[in-house]
Amino acid sequence: MKSILAGLRVADFTQVAAGPTCTMMLADRGADVIKIEAPTGDLGRQLGPPWQNGQSVIYMALNRNKRSVVLDLKTDEGIRAARQLVAGADIVVESFRPGVMRRLGLDYETVRAINPKLIYCSISAYGQRSPDAGKPGVDGIVQAVTGLMSLCGLPGEEPSKVQTPIIDMTTGILATLAVQDALLHRQATGAGQWLDVSMYESALQLQQTSLASYFSDRVVPRPCGSGAPYSAPNEAYPTRDGWIMIAAYHPQRWHAFCQLLGLQQYEKDVRFSTSGDRVQNRRELADIVATALRSKTTKEWLPLFEAADIICAPVANYADLVSSPTFAAGGYTASFQHKEAGHVEFVRPYAPAVAKPSDISITPAPALGEHTEEVLAGLAVLR
Repeated sequence: MKSILAGLRVADFTQVAAGPTCTMMLADRGADVIKIEAPTGDLGRQLGPPWQNGQSVIYMALNRNKRSVVLDLKTDEGIRAARQLVAGADIVVESFRPGVMRRLGLDYETVRAINPKLIYCSISAYGQRSPDAGKPGVDGIVQAVTGLMSLCGLPGEEPSKVQTPIIDMTTGILATLAVQDALLHRQATGAGQWLDVSMYESALQLQQTSLASYFSDRVVPRPCGSGAPYSAPNEAYPTRDGWIMIAAYHPQRWHAFCQLLGLQQYEKDVRFSTSGDRVQNRRELADIVATALRSKTTKEWLPLFEAADIICAPVANYADLVSSPTFAAGGYTASFQHKEAGHVEFVRPYAPAVAKPSDISITPAPALGEHTEEVLAGLAVLR
């Protein structure tokens, strides 16, 4: 997989998380990603804690396999160099607020005149043509405005959000998919195109089932903690020493669940006889189940549920996750040696091919401007 995009050059005008996720995935697939940074650097370099020997771990996690070039786009010289990079690029990915690239003379309509095969991907909070196009937006803001935050947390408590930057990550992945679609289109037609990828729409794509449910009944959903709004039991319950996630909503599993926990009297109770009934009476069911589950530890319950073909898992923290046999067997981590941060470990590049092991080469996230001279020398541009 490492060579699938080999020979393609990406001019990367992105920062923080959504855009860098896209360009990182392109770099993982072999593209030569030239990360263009202001003299002050990508804002992602300032994200932390944690810091590792003064380096942002978040920045390093999203910027492997790239080359960093410092250009001051407030100067004629910087703009001239940027235009030369774009002219020789196969792909541009930018995450400025809509209108900024036009002011710089680097917008799609301008640059396609000199590079008609260019694939130009604009990543923004709300999209290029939205009434909110001029507004800034970050992951938490988009979680709020798209309703995702209203689904998180517990009933009656303060708004909550998904703690990992899920909108940034999803936007970057969808942008990568869009770029690869555009590459196939260019291969077939010879034409480039402009891609408009927004965090707002990415958040909507994440909520397909929830929004489809709302369109159907127009009932505004409310948070229900770890529970699924469409089935029960399908949530986390307390045990003697922790929590266990259980999905036992199919009729056969509901029967087995009641038998195992000694709750036979509730199996045909009118409050709980169907999954829909159980959803409507989720709190009453949760109290009954929790009382039964507190008789054993999570470790004691797991083999009993598995033997009864009841889908379950312990509610793990990150220490539990990385020490689990499943995580170890999958080889889900990779690392590089950074000259300032030292040893940096992260989730490996996504490589789903099963025919052979992934052989992606990994280079550390670049220091600010580390490759300026070598890249600009190739363009015959003086700093």
